[in-house]
Amino acid sequence: MFARIALTAVCLALTAGPAAATEHSGHCAADRLRVPGAQRQLAACLDDLTTAGTSVTGHTVAADWAGLTSAGLPRPAAVPGVQLDGHFADTSTSNTHHGWNSDAQFVLRMPARWNGGLVISGAPGVRRQYANDRAIADHVLAAGYAFAATDKGNTGTGFHTDGRRPGAAVAEWNTRVTQLTIAAKAVVAQHYGRPPARTLMAGLSNGGYLVRWQLENRPGLYDGGVDWEGTLWTEEGPNMFTSLPAAIRHYPAYAAGDPAAHQAILDAGFAPGSEFLWPFHHQVYWDLTQRIYREEFDPAFDGDLQAGIPFCVSGTPNCDADYDYAARPKSVHRAVERISLTGRIHKPLITLHGTLDALLPISRSSDVYADLVTTQDRSALHRYYRIDGGTHVDGLYDVYPDKLRPLGPCFRTAFDALEGWLDGTPPTGTLVSISASTCGYSRE
Repeated sequence: MFARIALTAVCLALTAGPAAATEHSGHCAADRLRVPGAQRQLAACLDDLTTAGTSVTGHTVAADWAGLTSAGLPRPAAVPGVQLDGHFADTSTSNTHHGWNSDAQFVLRMPARWNGGLVISGAPGVRRQYANDRAIADHVLAAGYAFAATDKGNTGTGFHTDGRRPGAAVAEWNTRVTQLTIAAKAVVAQHYGRPPARTLMAGLSNGGYLVRWQLENRPGLYDGGVDWEGTLWTEEGPNMFTSLPAAIRHYPAYAAGDPAAHQAILDAGFAPGSEFLWPFHHQVYWDLTQRIYREEFDPAFDGDLQAGIPFCVSGTPNCDADYDYAARPKSVHRAVERISLTGRIHKPLITLHGTLDALLPISRSSDVYADLVTTQDRSALHRYYRIDGGTHVDGLYDVYPDKLRPLGPCFRTAFDALEGWLDGTPPTGTLVSISASTCGYSRE
């Protein structure tokens, strides 16, 4: 079972072929639209912009979003409208969709029945532009929003090869979101005859980080956002480099029954009760994530090696199991600092995070981000929901339905709550622990 989930949830669509989308033949209302700055674009008028329709017509790539949602996440009715695919100028070529072999690819969907809003999203992990189609786009399109998403400018496990200095590939993610937001607003105005009255951001994991960064640094472009377990980057820590190495280092002894190793992983921030998820994360997530992101910010750690030595044992030279972020040179910390978060948000933000997240442990990520927001005196703009039993990807709920709960329905509740907030009804409270009867979901 682990092997099956690993293939779907974590391969991140790296081997997926190009999408079957082609330029629209015949008249389409989208033919006249032009995306500012796009090097290429394809237009299509579709009977259904949701994944139920685009999976059939080839206007999404299911491998991009595999494993992110539970199989039972409700699907909306068909949403007819216009889809634009394209890419901006870029020098990196990791994204092969459409046969373009160019990064900075995007998708923009505009429903025939528009509510006046626009939702912007960046891909989670190192996935591509369709990665949020099932988790986010289906819901917001059905609500009448236009939706735009970007691949962030580099994709795949070799994303760290992009950019001229450490941290540049991640910094590009933020630039590409800003670029797409400006362009999407212009296209929406072209298509509907007026600009969007409301622009929101929504994202999962690395996409949640992008929501936070944009509301901190480009707030004039947005009215609010939903951050679904966003990755936390801070120069001083915590960040993934202060939790993952300990998990990698101690897991073999833990698996052999060593109670001290078990405690060491808990001390790194991983939640008690999440142990049943550790074998999967050891096999699939921890080692790979540590190595490729460490290579992005600290390529000198392992010399000429590219992203270290997979599954090396502690004590092996250049082994990421022994990575000590605090002891690394100032240049490494400066690279992280350039893309770090501060908590100084300027627009309403809702954060949700599962208490059993075994990749980005909640105590070292969203709990800390909520504290940063408070320190910046921005608590009035933040609502934080800790989802009991939630983990990093909802595909694991299908494996452990008796131990986990999916966050997809909670995202939809949070998105609807953000709409109400902007309409004048703020959600109550600043820290809420949500149980299984909330978010439109029940275990029964």
